[in-house]
Amino acid sequence: TELHIICFSIHCLLSILLCMWALCHAQSDSSTPVIQLRLAGEKRKHYEGRVEVYYNGEWGTVCDDDFSIYAAQVVCRQLGYLDAVSWHPSSKYGRGEGRIWLDNVHCSGRESSLAQCESNGFGVSDCKHTEDVGVVCSQKRIPGFRFINTLANSVEDIRIRATYSHRKRIPITEGFVEVKDGGKWRQICNEGWTEMNTRVVCGMYGFPGEKGYNTRAYKLLAKRRRKNYWGHSVNCTGNEAELSDCKLGREVELKGNRTCEQGMPVVISCIPGRAFAPSVSAGFRKQPLVRLRGGAMIGEGRVEVLKNGEWGTVCDDNWNIRAATVVCRELGFGSAKEALTGGQLGQGIGPVHMNEVECSGFEKSLTECFFNRDVLGCSHEEDAAVRCNVPAMGFHTRLRLSGGRNPYEGRVEVLGERNGSLVWGTVCSDSWGTMEAMVVCRQLGLGFASNAFQVRSLEQIIPNSLYEKVKPRCQAQWMSMYCSEQAFTKQYLFLLLFCQETWYWQGDSSADAVVMSGVRCSGTELTLDQCLHHGKHIHCPRGGGRFAAGVSCTETAPDLVLNAQVVEQTTYLEDRPMYALQCAQEENCLSSSAKGADTNSYRRLLRFSSQIHNNGRSDFRPRAGHQSWIWHECHRHFHSMEVFTHYDLLSLNGTKVAEGHKASFCLEDTYCDEGIQKTYVCANFGSQGITVGCWDTYRHDIDCQWIDVTDVKPGDYIFQVVINPNYEVAESDYTNNIMKCRCRYDGNRIWTYNCHIGFKFKKCHQINNKNITAQ
Repeated sequence: TELHIICFSIHCLLSILLCMWALCHAQSDSSTPVIQLRLAGEKRKHYEGRVEVYYNGEWGTVCDDDFSIYAAQVVCRQLGYLDAVSWHPSSKYGRGEGRIWLDNVHCSGRESSLAQCESNGFGVSDCKHTEDVGVVCSQKRIPGFRFINTLANSVEDIRIRATYSHRKRIPITEGFVEVKDGGKWRQICNEGWTEMNTRVVCGMYGFPGEKGYNTRAYKLLAKRRRKNYWGHSVNCTGNEAELSDCKLGREVELKGNRTCEQGMPVVISCIPGRAFAPSVSAGFRKQPLVRLRGGAMIGEGRVEVLKNGEWGTVCDDNWNIRAATVVCRELGFGSAKEALTGGQLGQGIGPVHMNEVECSGFEKSLTECFFNRDVLGCSHEEDAAVRCNVPAMGFHTRLRLSGGRNPYEGRVEVLGERNGSLVWGTVCSDSWGTMEAMVVCRQLGLGFASNAFQVRSLEQIIPNSLYEKVKPRCQAQWMSMYCSEQAFTKQYLFLLLFCQETWYWQGDSSADAVVMSGVRCSGTELTLDQCLHHGKHIHCPRGGGRFAAGVSCTETAPDLVLNAQVVEQTTYLEDRPMYALQCAQEENCLSSSAKGADTNSYRRLLRFSSQIHNNGRSDFRPRAGHQSWIWHECHRHFHSMEVFTHYDLLSLNGTKVAEGHKASFCLEDTYCDEGIQKTYVCANFGSQGITVGCWDTYRHDIDCQWIDVTDVKPGDYIFQVVINPNYEVAESDYTNNIMKCRCRYDGNRIWTYNCHIGFKFKKCHQINNKNITAQ
């Protein structure tokens, strides 16, 4: 009996302990508060910012005491990002307002919510807002968790659902706003929906503004549709980059068909920028005061501002997402995805026009924002840039690369019309060059073009007896290193060397037919079919399968810029005897009248020095491989490019009166910016190129660094220098490859003045002779 009593007592005790544990565990789970997070403050990217917590109906901040990368990981994952990159203390993104909800936060990194981490408890803190913590998350989002993080669940996606009459239009600018929640698309009740909310959604989808729509038509349509409302509203200020940055509004009571009785589903109508509109859009500046340069994709680039007829850059001090959005909307894009700093999209030239820019976000132009004209301490290393949201135009669906070794290269295949149906086919490579390749890479969202190729088939040009021997080495693109006349026949050697300049990609055999020919692009087009071409009248004598167009693309590119000041300061005349110009004559560096001239006669040369800087994001390299460079015995150097620069003297109406021809005898790093090591040195037959941040200098006393002006009459002229004139090497910006100066020649002396970079030659006031410095 006693044993039974003891056992019963132990059983009861265990039962009580088990119940207490279960109760405590349940209380622990239920006591974890449900919170919402957002990233706020003065930020440059939508995936970074001050950590703010929504708790007990109020937004507050988190103190940086004891915060760690593990806590940042919890924050980022709760916001739908895959991981955290870093975190920042001391209110880097500005001081928040309201309560400091959390302090001394300790996370393991495995928690699903910041509320599950150890802390002092909600509202228990001895911190000030100068200690507000911020985080930087990875750009990649958790699949199925993309836009809005609500108190109860996550919205997976958002869309503008066009009506039947609008669905075939590109881009889609008008329709019902729907969110995907729990795998189902749901409407949003328009009770409390504002123009600011519409502005944010339009900006997300690449549109600069919003407009009205036919309310009556949508009311009739909504009555016929089955309603399935989302249970929340949204409150936006209009400056948010994404809907996820907006505050969550009140809950919507779901009553089946009676939900949103006083309203209807949200409808928005957006205005497309002029580059994406079906017809010319009204309401935009004819000549924007802002432009983007150096960007690889549509809607990105270094910000440049026009002031007093001269383009200049913007210093990145205080540069943020609001100012970037003003730029994007001004240029006909949507809101900014990212505000970039530190010259990340290449460094500009000329003056820095703006510093410490502060925008409300609603200005029509960046020039309307407050800014500091004092730019002392700002260099082009601090040039600001933007990446904008652009409309989904479906450009990439009309073009593809086939047969390449990676997604960034291959034969260009376009979707064209043939016999009344759309088929994939090739592009004729006649006249195919860098500009055309640039448009292809941009259309596919692959960046810049690194090369434009004529794609050929080995089977079609090499005899069967040699095909199996040549194929593997041609595909390797380095076969000539193993060739010699002793080892191979002359025919075999020729074929191997021929392979060096030709690319062999086996595309889709069903797409061998030519569907586009005669393509000529300026380089600014958004799609290949916007370029000039033959249309339906295809003309490609050599065929597409054998001579199809191909490209390779890259995310970065070089950008060469001539130092105009050095040219202006070093220009002078020299009379040089013909017997000292024999090498230059052999390289066609003199005018045609020099042919047959007496060796004791003199040539008058306009000489100058030039410094060419690589402002881009990758090294400038000759297109041709080392084995294709031409050796010049007289000067004893290699020419790695057929023509590197053009030197011309023009009349005031643009007629050429004298010219120079400058081959690239030696591309090398003469000088480099501080902290950058030289890479390319021509001595001892070394590699040629210009490293990013380095200068290639041609001194005035080097052969061919001149224009032969022997036959030029006295007068006023334009002195012009063009770098990479044939676009042989792809660059991120060709507009800064040309320099022009005003030039006056009196028969004995020459003056150059007003040298500047750019295609347009500024009209200058007449300058008195006494203000012109003789060289």
